[in-house]
Amino acid sequence: MLNPVSFLRTGLVAAAMCLALPAHAEKVVEQEIASDQQAFRIVQLAENLHHPWAVAQLPDGRFLVTERRGRLALVDNGETTYLSGVPEVSAKGQGGLLDVVLHPKFGDGSNDWIYLTYSKPSENGAESASAVVRAKLGDQGLVDVQPVFEQDRYSTPGRHYGSRLAWLPDGSLLMSIGDRGVVRERAQDLGDHAGSVLRMSETGAPVDGNPYLGDKRGLDEIYSYGNRNIQGMTVAADGRIWASEHGARTGDELNIIEPGINYGWPIVSKSFEYSGEAAIGEPSASGVRDAVYLFDGRFAPSGLAMVTSTRFPNWQGNLIAGGLGSEKLVRLVIDGDKVAETETLLEGQVGRIRDVRQGSDGYVYLVNDTNDAGLYRLEPITD
Repeated sequence: MLNPVSFLRTGLVAAAMCLALPAHAEKVVEQEIASDQQAFRIVQLAENLHHPWAVAQLPDGRFLVTERRGRLALVDNGETTYLSGVPEVSAKGQGGLLDVVLHPKFGDGSNDWIYLTYSKPSENGAESASAVVRAKLGDQGLVDVQPVFEQDRYSTPGRHYGSRLAWLPDGSLLMSIGDRGVVRERAQDLGDHAGSVLRMSETGAPVDGNPYLGDKRGLDEIYSYGNRNIQGMTVAADGRIWASEHGARTGDELNIIEPGINYGWPIVSKSFEYSGEAAIGEPSASGVRDAVYLFDGRFAPSGLAMVTSTRFPNWQGNLIAGGLGSEKLVRLVIDGDKVAETETLLEGQVGRIRDVRQGSDGYVYLVNDTNDAGLYRLEPITD
């Protein structure tokens, strides 16, 4: 359990009033993009966002967008308002305010919780750890902010936080944590949260069914391990967990996450050292789960959504994966536990794609990663 005093000492970013930016009219940035199954257009809904990391659509159609530097934006009909009450973040390197998701029963009056992940600074600010809080949306900002989870170990530098959240059908919460970028072998240490997918209750407690719950061989929250840096994660209607994961230089993976499985990093990978041609680990090994799919080249995955919406009937059951360095949006046709085919939907039109979400209204939403970024909606074009 987290110490509430320590949490409060970390500090909340407080403001007497929220900061509102001028409204931005919707703007069509690409009138028509052809694809194998569904032509679509790109509409920009907000602009001047600073390195946004994630987007979540509220039931009333408004959007919450995290900015890595530690601001939470509320986008309402093109007007962007910044909310108070956000926890203090370590906005260094890849760290900051990261994912945002709603409780699966959000809107029923009793579970209106918003979950945020972030890089939490240590007391002296030199180190950081991946953490989760939950809060409710008040008139001026976040209220009733509660700590949910904190990684077991603070470390440097500011990279490989993972930090995607996803809900399972049983109401438990998944969280990815990267290997933190220095000691790769942390991802193989079951006594370390780094390099893993965690599973917890809505309040952060480990839950029944976790492979190491009550087992001294591993931490109670660990669900899978050997994961370098998952930044895309979604749960299909059948409960299958899909995750897109950064390799080093090439070797970016799509995996199906299952309990107790070792996904190999760094002893098994298809990636290479950034500094040269040396391979990292072995291409395969006994006891290690191979990737379902390897993305082409240096894809740099971030953001993953399963399309279920009737707005895109020809994409139903497909995964949509965003890429950072590649600036791509890729559609993956799933056949059981395999990728049957792929199609590149976007390449460069919106730049580095940080998050991909299917909204509560059935449209697909993107945010790009730059200091003057936007929130975008993909709209199908029908005859």
